[in-house]
Amino acid sequence: MKKWFSATVFMIALAMFVTGCGNNGNSSKPNENSSAPSKSASESPKSVDNEKEVQISFIHWRGEDTKVFNELIAKFEGENPKIKVEMSIFPSEQYLANAQAKLIDGTAGDVFASYPGAQFETMFKAGLYADLSDVGFKSKYTENLIKAGQKDGKQYAFPYQLVYNQPIYNKAIFEKLNLTPPKDWEGFLALCETLKSNGYVPIAFPGADIGPGQFMNSMMMNNNTDEEIWAKVETGQAKVTDEWFVKTLSQFKELNDKGYFQKDSLGTSKDIAGSLFAQEKAAMLATGSYMLASNLALNPELKQGLLAPITVAADQAVYEGIHTTTFLLGVSARSSKKDAAKKFVEFLSQAENAEKYANETGQLVTVNGVNYSTSELQETVSWTSKKTRFHPRYLISVAAIEKAVTSSIQEVIGGVDPVKAAENAQKIIDQNLKK
Repeated sequence: MKKWFSATVFMIALAMFVTGCGNNGNSSKPNENSSAPSKSASESPKSVDNEKEVQISFIHWRGEDTKVFNELIAKFEGENPKIKVEMSIFPSEQYLANAQAKLIDGTAGDVFASYPGAQFETMFKAGLYADLSDVGFKSKYTENLIKAGQKDGKQYAFPYQLVYNQPIYNKAIFEKLNLTPPKDWEGFLALCETLKSNGYVPIAFPGADIGPGQFMNSMMMNNNTDEEIWAKVETGQAKVTDEWFVKTLSQFKELNDKGYFQKDSLGTSKDIAGSLFAQEKAAMLATGSYMLASNLALNPELKQGLLAPITVAADQAVYEGIHTTTFLLGVSARSSKKDAAKKFVEFLSQAENAEKYANETGQLVTVNGVNYSTSELQETVSWTSKKTRFHPRYLISVAAIEKAVTSSIQEVIGGVDPVKAAENAQKIIDQNLKK
């Protein structure tokens, strides 16, 4: 019993001695010689220079940009060896739900992309954007092209792409049939009829996903030229049951009823519609300039141009097409690695890196000093001198209202009377009016 007691006392004394040496006589401070950083140190946005490595997450929806982003990320990591970038890509139609969930719980998205309009507004209201108003690289952008990332006088995101959201057309087919982009609605219908009678699908329409939200912009741009119209719809000052929108729906119905869309257009995805166009089975593709490069990848012989349907008489047309600034680059307000995230956005904002992105993806960018080398981009640049209107759908800030509007287009193509489809949409709008 005595031997057991003596051994126990000895072990306790030894443990106290070791503990005292480890604390260096001050138990209130962590061990300063420890190689394991404290939680606050490892998560500090200013820890890039103190840590061996910081990993940031970059999330977006453009899977077609994977190759060039991987190359840019490799270059960035070479220039910033203490920062690693993990890229995650979500399908565009699921992006908001996936991105918002991950941004809220902090599992991803130190740097994240967003669409302008309702998606930007939703993320802003959720407090997901860090304020980027004072970053030095803001001057690298064309000032009037970054307004879509501003709110209440502050810059929360930088739109990276300049896009023309209007149909692409096959120049070779048009030249073969001696066709030119029409100047009025009757001319557009005659164009479609000529294409159909010569065995082509006039318009490849991806009605299952992005088609309604893309094609509606040029279809309505001259039917209602008020650029504040969707703000008025959201406050009840205007309605989609008014003549201008019912007319737009009626014109969608006319295109569908005359067989100017492919069969089962409501079951056609963006990729399938793009394939129809790339195979030269369809003469027009109702998407936008963002698909020029992917079309060319499918068919390197394609000669492509841009046009927009003019839905009024030529002398009543105000706008020639639609533009938008999109792929808004933001930094998560909940990120613990904001400094590293800002460095990555700054890197993408440098002219040489933006130029690589532009020429390898076929996208115009909002960064100053970029030279475009491809015929598709040079074709798109020509639209910068035309009278274009900012993407109307992106000016709808309430997601439920945006959904109601695009669903009304799908309803009409599915056989619902335009007046009834407009009434159905207005009921949903009335439930979601902004106070």
